[in-house]
Amino acid sequence: MRNEKSFLFILVAVSLQFAGSSPDIRKLNGSLISPGVLDLKIRSMMKAANVQGLGISIFNNNEVVYKKTFGYSRIDQQKLLQANTNFYGASLSKAVFAVLVLRLVEEGILDLDKPLQEYLDKPIYEYSPQTKWHDNYIDLKDDSRYKKITARMCLSHTGGFPNWRWDNPDQKLKVSFEPGTRYSYSGEGFVYLQVVLEKLLGVSLEVMMQQKIFNPLRMKQTSYTWQSRFEKDYAFGHREDGTLYEKDKDNEARAASTMETTLDDYTLFTKGVLKQSILNASSTKKMFSPQIRLRSIQQHGPLRFRDTSMNDNIQLSSALGWLVLQSPFGQGALKEGHGDGFQHYTILFPAKKIAIVILTNSDNGESIFKELLEVAIGDTFTPWYWENYIPYSQKKKVN
Repeated sequence: MRNEKSFLFILVAVSLQFAGSSPDIRKLNGSLISPGVLDLKIRSMMKAANVQGLGISIFNNNEVVYKKTFGYSRIDQQKLLQANTNFYGASLSKAVFAVLVLRLVEEGILDLDKPLQEYLDKPIYEYSPQTKWHDNYIDLKDDSRYKKITARMCLSHTGGFPNWRWDNPDQKLKVSFEPGTRYSYSGEGFVYLQVVLEKLLGVSLEVMMQQKIFNPLRMKQTSYTWQSRFEKDYAFGHREDGTLYEKDKDNEARAASTMETTLDDYTLFTKGVLKQSILNASSTKKMFSPQIRLRSIQQHGPLRFRDTSMNDNIQLSSALGWLVLQSPFGQGALKEGHGDGFQHYTILFPAKKIAIVILTNSDNGESIFKELLEVAIGDTFTPWYWENYIPYSQKKKVN
C-alpha cells in the first residue's frame, strides 16, 4: 500500500510539472500537446538520432507559445545551447533577403519583372570585383541570356544560374537554360540580385538589412557577416559522429547563405512575417504566391532531374524566397537551411496563425524533422522525402 501511495504521489507530481503555467500547444487540427510532453519527446528524438543541439519556437495565434533550446552549442565542452546563442543560418538567409527585396518593391525602388541589368549603367561584367569572388561576372561577357534575368526569377530559382559556380565542371558562371522556364536551386541567383541592389543603392547588403529588417525587428544578434560580439556565445556544427566542424568566420556577406542569427532573433523575424510588421498584406501575399510547380523527386542530387506526381496533392511550388504548399489548413510557406553541421527548418501556416522554427547544429538534425513537425504542430504536409529529411529510424535500418 505504501509503495502504491508513493507511486501515485510521483505520478501526480509529474503531471503537475507538465501542466505548469505554460499553455498547451495547439496543432493544426485543433488537438493539443503540453509543453512538458513535447520536451520529453524532443529529448527522446535527439538522443535516438544523436542530435547535439536544437532550438525551437512554436507560434499559436501568431504569438510565441513555446520557445526552448536543448542540448549543446559545443558538445565536447558540454556548453549548453541558449536562445541567444549564435547559429550559422545557412539558407534561411534567403527567406530574410526575400523580405528585404519585397520591401524595396513596396517602396517603388525595384520592379520584380524588370531585367536586373537594366538597373545598371554598364554591363555587370565590366564592374571591378569588390569581393573575393562572388561579384566577379567576367564569365558572363559572352552569355547574353543573363540580361533577361529579373528579381522574380532570382527569388524563385528560375534564373538559370547553378547553385554555385563551383558546381560547374569548369567552375565558371553561366546561364544553364532560358531564364524563367524552369526551377533550379540557385544561390548565385540571390547573390546576383544582391550585387545589382548594392550597385543601384550604393550601400552594402549588411547596411540594407540592418536598416530595413534587423533594426525594426530588434534582431540585435543577426548579421550577414561575422561580428566580434558573436564570439561570446556561438554554436559549433557537429558531424554525424558528434565531432566538430571548424567554425567559418571569414565569409563575406552573401544574400543566399551567410546570415548568422539566434533562436531569439529568428523567432522575431518569423513573428514579423506572420504579423506583417515589415511587409504589408499585399506584399506578403506576393512573396508567398506560387511561381512554378515543383515536380522533381528530390530537391537536390541526381533525383532532381526526374519528375514525379508524389507532391501533386500539396501543389508544392517555388514562391519568392520561400517554397509553398497547399494543405487542408491553408497554405504553408516553408524555408530550409542546410550547411556543414547546421540543419534548419521553418514553416508557417498563416491562415491557422501557426508556425514553427527549428534550428539544429548537427548533421543529424534533419533526421528528426518529420517526426518533430508531426508531434509539435501536426504538420504531415512538409515534403520530407523531397527535402531528403530521411527519418533516423529509416537510416538505422539502412545502416
